[in-house]
Amino acid sequence: MAEKKGTSQPNEGEGNRTAAREYNQAQQDFARSGKVQEKAKEARKAVDGAEADELRDAELVGKRHAAEEDPEVKR
Repeated sequence: MAEKKGTSQPNEGEGNRTAAREYNQAQQDFARSGKVQEKAKEARKAVDGAEADELRDAELVGKRHAAEEDPEVKR
């Protein structure tokens, strides 16, 4: 595998199995932590509270970007 210049992590090609494995492990750890209900309540308060407008705006921005190509990518 080729290494990117200036990094010690090898390029894993299409998809990054190491990052995926670490992400999956973190999700499993969180699910087992017993904090899921607490965080769900915090999220509900944010969505229903003072942050609602800001969160909705951020969601719309994300959805717009999902439907189009990244403007930073030049082909």
